[in-house]
Amino acid sequence: MKGVSRRPGVYLFRDAEGRVLYVGKARDLRARLTSYRRPGGDGRLQIRFIERDARAVETIVTRTEAEALLLEDTLIKQHKPPHNIRLKDDKSFLMLRLDRNERFPRLKLVRAHSPKAGKPSGRSRFFGPYASSSAVRHTLSDLHRIVPLRDCPDSVLNNRSRACLKHQLGLCSAPCVDEINAEDYEELVQRATRILSGETDVLEQDLERRMLEASESLDYERAAGWRDRLKALRRTVEGQGVRPSDKIDRDVLGMARVGDEAMIHRLAFRDGRLAESRTHHFRSELSDEEMLHNVLTALYAGGRRTVPEEILLPCEAADGELLQATLGGGVKLLLPQRGERAKMLGIAGENARTNLAQRMKEEESGSVLVEQIQRLLDLSEPPEVIDCFDISNMQDSHVVASRVRFRRGLSDRAGYRRFKIREVDGQDDFASMQEVVRRSLRRGMDEQDLPDLIVIDGGKMQLESALTARDETGAWDVAFVGLAKARSERRVHGKRKAASEERLFLPGAEEAISLGPHNAVRHLFERIRDEAHRFAITYHRKERGKIKSELDSIPGVGAARRKELLRRFGSVHGVRRASAEELGAIPGISAELAQLIVESLAKD
Repeated sequence: MKGVSRRPGVYLFRDAEGRVLYVGKARDLRARLTSYRRPGGDGRLQIRFIERDARAVETIVTRTEAEALLLEDTLIKQHKPPHNIRLKDDKSFLMLRLDRNERFPRLKLVRAHSPKAGKPSGRSRFFGPYASSSAVRHTLSDLHRIVPLRDCPDSVLNNRSRACLKHQLGLCSAPCVDEINAEDYEELVQRATRILSGETDVLEQDLERRMLEASESLDYERAAGWRDRLKALRRTVEGQGVRPSDKIDRDVLGMARVGDEAMIHRLAFRDGRLAESRTHHFRSELSDEEMLHNVLTALYAGGRRTVPEEILLPCEAADGELLQATLGGGVKLLLPQRGERAKMLGIAGENARTNLAQRMKEEESGSVLVEQIQRLLDLSEPPEVIDCFDISNMQDSHVVASRVRFRRGLSDRAGYRRFKIREVDGQDDFASMQEVVRRSLRRGMDEQDLPDLIVIDGGKMQLESALTARDETGAWDVAFVGLAKARSERRVHGKRKAASEERLFLPGAEEAISLGPHNAVRHLFERIRDEAHRFAITYHRKERGKIKSELDSIPGVGAARRKELLRRFGSVHGVRRASAEELGAIPGISAELAQLIVESLAKD
């Protein structure tokens, strides 16, 4: 290590083939690399994957520690080293927005950093953030039971002639048909604002008084209604966990690990309330200190999220001073031992341990399943990594496909892929399947990331198409199986009923293997196929929205003309093939607009 600089910088461990195994940063490169040696002085490397796989280390000197932090982040994204922790960015927090510019204000669900959210002003209020969409929807549902604000858009509000069903259920005050005047509606808005701000004591007392009065009057139905509203109010404001006594912005990181399986659970407190609760799972052979260092970098480096005033940690992070300096903003890295902060850390740790135990239980169950698949398909090894493909048609010329990946029986979203069919004209599912399997296998061979088994949704013909792709790429070690339903009839109480069974088609086999309705392997294969289908449909809808936008972006083509064009020509592709004369024959489309449509679509 004598030739290594004492300046700040980044270091890269590489294997015998030159692939980057791990990227790290340091305030003092020589001291950092020396720290990987065992403290006993025997010179052995203390991190197993470095000792086992690393053959060289490369250093890059930077001028400052902040530059080292940013360069590390860039190199991790570029090389995707297997032993670095890469956490996917969270979506921005969900919030509720109350727009005072509306005639009858309503609460809208928005993302904190979405353009639709707008900026806080004197005419709008934001409440939250909330941990998840389900949490905020439950809050809204409970709130409408207490304060029946409208939730319909202005287009509905301005065109209704009678109150909707929600008004009859007591969930809307129906300002659309003047069931409530502006002054009374404003009182509801003020009440909702107080509730979402946490000021509920007076309202709780009022609801409890109404409930008791109705009960004393023997009006038990009305008493039950006030009781339900009181429960909804308490659920709305009871918080989502610990309620700290202060309003310091802090993140609490709980950690649990067994071997190389690790779980970090993060509790984010903002303005005295729990704003987010999220678990991050990964595999790592790093020490706890090194791993925590990487987690903090992955969470906060590069402005991914606002750095809080405090971060509570279960143990010291490696190079804590460097982290504290480069994260900036006066953040404090704390290791609480007692008091309220220690309780928060205990809750985060308990969440991490619970989630890790659950995942290990699921993985154990998945390991049993892949062993059953090995025996059923007569494979040489258990297929720990299983891929499945699905083809989704979009109109007459747009076809997309998806690939999902399951590892040890659990979905591995890092292995999900989407494909646009490039080489096939029109709808040819067999050729499309051949193309996407071929492209996936070639990429897997280049990146040494091939699956153990590929499941093809379909019978013999679909399987043959996929096997042709395997022959073209030479990925002989990958096993293939086709999965298809077979319709049959069975008798229930003397009546014929349609039934279906899953069949597995093996390469070269004459007969398919039938899987019974209660077969665990069948359930796993069905789950994998359903996930591939869901992922493909999601991509289908996304692309369909893009296609519509091709017409929407043309000046003079609104919703009505777009609808008529698609009705007349069947698809955007059909519109693109139409001549200006054919377009001009449609009522409402002038010769000038027809020529503009032709020119605009020709550019795409």
